[in-house]
Amino acid sequence: MLHQIKGLHHVTSLASDARENNVFFTNVLGLRRVKKTVNFDAPDVYHLYYGDAAGSPGTVMTYFPFPDAARGRRGVGEVGRTSFAIPTGSSQAWLDRLASFDVAAIATDTRFGEKRVLFDGPDGDQFALVERDDERDPWTGNGVSEAMGIRGFHSADMRLKDGDASAELLGFMGYEKGDTDGDVTRFIVPGGNAANVIDIEVAPSATHAGQGAGSVHHIAFAVENRARQLEVREALLDTGYQVTPVIDRDYFWAIYFRTPGGVLFEVATNEPGFDRDEDTAHLGEALKLPSQHEHLRTRLESLLQPIED
Repeated sequence: MLHQIKGLHHVTSLASDARENNVFFTNVLGLRRVKKTVNFDAPDVYHLYYGDAAGSPGTVMTYFPFPDAARGRRGVGEVGRTSFAIPTGSSQAWLDRLASFDVAAIATDTRFGEKRVLFDGPDGDQFALVERDDERDPWTGNGVSEAMGIRGFHSADMRLKDGDASAELLGFMGYEKGDTDGDVTRFIVPGGNAANVIDIEVAPSATHAGQGAGSVHHIAFAVENRARQLEVREALLDTGYQVTPVIDRDYFWAIYFRTPGGVLFEVATNEPGFDRDEDTAHLGEALKLPSQHEHLRTRLESLLQPIED
């Protein structure tokens, strides 16, 4: 069993419109845009990051907004819902706020004794706000008060046809099996960061998901540094997983592998962080380009959709 993985690092999804995506996460959910950069493999597409004041591991939702991308199809073999932690007692304030922005599919329920506010993003992406005591500081610069501000991730739901092999993988990664609520089983990293929960939802009769706008592309798990990441990579290779070499993503180093259930996992380092090329007070303001794409700046600035007035 691994001990290096501490919980979620970030979640990366696909979108169809950069401006709409930015408005939703900054104006509606009140998160901070901590980086405005581009997709390493498709530099004419943004890579937008939203999180707390510093973009701390376990708080960052990221997006590739491919213009006019077709909407994804929900099903098994994907992360079906991403959940954020909110303060206990703040659900009603969020229900009122989401309704004031005409957010889609607003509902409430309770899972494992925790009250949740459910809703959809602009591309049908599924989210939840989960009430719990959480000592992380929220970003409050976008009209959301500290009393209701999002603290970071609570968990991610993996929707699978058969959860046994993925449950075994999570156990190898250091997650412990917790309670079961209907078709959902909870897995938790003891002593991990505050985003240390994965829920596996088994839906044996569901069809396979089709990736598109609103789909989660991958979820990333946090390790402290590159040394711990290499230990994880070696252990995964020894277990038979096909793992990529370490890739420099400017703000973290990453490795990727596909799970038995079809979900793409990343293991990302907490170092160096989003302040490596911007002062913390001005994160996410300027367009930052990977060094290999800097020579394309003039062209890219003319191609990329403005995301602010």
